[in-house]
Amino acid sequence: MRMSLFPLCSAVRDRLDGVGAWLAPLGLRVALAWEFYESGRVKLFGENWFGAVMANFPFPFDRVPTDLSWGLATWFELLGGIALLLGLATRLVTASLFVLTVVAIAAVHWPQDWMGLSQLAQGYAITDQGAGNYKLPLLFLVMLWPLILRGAGRLSLDAVLARAIAVPAAAARNDLLGWGLVLLPFGGVVAMLLPAPGLTLAGLGAAALLASRTRTRRAAHATNPSMTT
Repeated sequence: MRMSLFPLCSAVRDRLDGVGAWLAPLGLRVALAWEFYESGRVKLFGENWFGAVMANFPFPFDRVPTDLSWGLATWFELLGGIALLLGLATRLVTASLFVLTVVAIAAVHWPQDWMGLSQLAQGYAITDQGAGNYKLPLLFLVMLWPLILRGAGRLSLDAVLARAIAVPAAAARNDLLGWGLVLLPFGGVVAMLLPAPGLTLAGLGAAALLASRTRTRRAAHATNPSMTT
C-alpha cells in the first residue's frame, strides 16, 4: 500500500507542477496589476504631495525633482500595472515596482526614529496612528519577489514572445553566479531601509560574483594552461 502511494503522489505533483507553470503566477499578477494601476490612477488625477515627504526619500531618489519623481511614480505604476496584467517584460517591470515600493516604504510607511526590533515591529500594521504602517507594501514586495525570480509563467505575453522568436528553454542553475546576481542588487535595495543587513547581503552577492569569476578562470586555465588572462 505504501509503495503504491508514492507513484500516485508523484503523478499528482507532476500535474500540479505542469498546471502551476501556467496558473501559479497569474493570481499574483492580477492582484498586483490592480493595486499598482489604481495607485497610479489616483496619482494621475490627484495633487502632488511628494514635496511633503521628499526628505524621507532614500538616496539617490531624494535628488530627483519633486514633479519628475511624481510623474515617474505615476507612469511606472500605470504602465507597470498593465504590463503585469499582460505578463509583458515581467521581470524588468516587477523589479522596477519592487524598488518603487521600497522607496514608498522609506518615504511614507517606515517608522521614524525607531530603536530596536520591537519598535520596528510596531510598524507592521495597517494604520494611520503612527509607528509606521509598512505591512501592506511589505506584502506587495513578497508578492513581487517570485515574479522577479520565476517570471510571468506560461500564460503571458512573455511566454508567447519567447515561443515566437524560439528562445531556448531556461536551464535553471543554482550556482554562485546566480546567487551573486540576486543578492547584490537585492541587498542594495534593502539597504535603503535597513543599511547594515542590506549592505551585508550586497557584500555576500559581490563575494559570490567574485568567487564565480575566479572559479571560471581556474576552470579555463585547467582546460587551457596557456591562457594567462
